[in-house]
Amino acid sequence: MTAVERLEGSPRLDPVLGPLRRAVYALPLGDARDVLHGRWVGHPVHPLMVQVPIGSWLSAAVLDLLPGQRRGADTLVGLGLVAAAPAALAGWVDWADLRKPQMRVGLVHAATNITAVGLYAASLGARLRGRRARGRLLGLAGLAAVGVGGALGGHLSYRQAAGANHAEHVSAVVEPGWHPIGDLADLPVGEPVRRRIDETSVLVFRETDGTVYALADRCSHMAGPLSQGTVADGCVRCPWHGSVFRLSDGWNVRGPATSPQPVFETRVVDGRVEARLVRDPAQAHRPAPRPV
Repeated sequence: MTAVERLEGSPRLDPVLGPLRRAVYALPLGDARDVLHGRWVGHPVHPLMVQVPIGSWLSAAVLDLLPGQRRGADTLVGLGLVAAAPAALAGWVDWADLRKPQMRVGLVHAATNITAVGLYAASLGARLRGRRARGRLLGLAGLAAVGVGGALGGHLSYRQAAGANHAEHVSAVVEPGWHPIGDLADLPVGEPVRRRIDETSVLVFRETDGTVYALADRCSHMAGPLSQGTVADGCVRCPWHGSVFRLSDGWNVRGPATSPQPVFETRVVDGRVEARLVRDPAQAHRPAPRPV
C-alpha cells in the first residue's frame, strides 16, 4: 500500500473535515459557486486555473538560470501568487463536495499548495529586498512543494476520480434500441423510482398526466442515487451533494455536477414502459415524449 493509499484510509484528519466543509459552504458565493465548479464549461475549472501559477513559477525558475532576467523572474513569481488565489478558491469549492477518502487527500493537497504559496511569497519578498540567492532558493523549494501538490492532485483526479463524469460509461454499456423497464401501472405517480436497463440503474419518474421520464440513476458528479432524491419543478435533486438535473433532457441546472445526466426517451407499448438512450447530444435537450 502506498503512502497516499494509507492517507485515503486514515481517519486522523477527519475531525477537521466537517468544520472546513461547513466553512466553504458558508462562503457567500451565490451563482459564482457554479462558475467555480466549472458547470459553464462542462468540467471542473480548478485544474485549468492552476496552470497559470504553475506555469508562472516554472518559467520563473528557468529565468533565474539566465543572466539579465531578474525583472522577468520576479514578475512571474508575483503573477503566480496573484493567480493562485482564485485557483485555490475553485479547489476548495470542489473539495467540499467530495467523499471522505477524497477529502483526506485533497486536504493534504491543499496544505502542500499553501506551503508553496508561502514559500513563493517569501521568495518574492527576498527578491524585492535584493537577496537574490535566498529568493531563488525559496522559489525552488516552492516549486518542489508545487510538484508534490500536483502529484496529489493527479491522484485525486485519476485514481480517486474526483471531478470525473461518473455517468460517462452509460453510453458504452447500454445497448442501442428500446428496453423494457416495467409496467406503467407499477410506476407510482409523482415519486422517483429505480429500475434497470441491462446492468444500468435508471431513475424513472411518472407525472400525473402519464408522462414518463427516465435518467441514468447515478449522478454524474459523484454517482449519488438520483432515485433517492427529490423532484420539483421538473427537476430532480441529488441527495448527496445537491446537483439538480432537468428530467426532460438531463441538463445540469445547478452544480456541483458539471456534466449533464444521460437521458432516455420513453414510450408505452401495451401497458409496458420502454426506454431508449438518447445518444446524440443535439437530441438530448428536448422533452421526453408522452406515452402512446
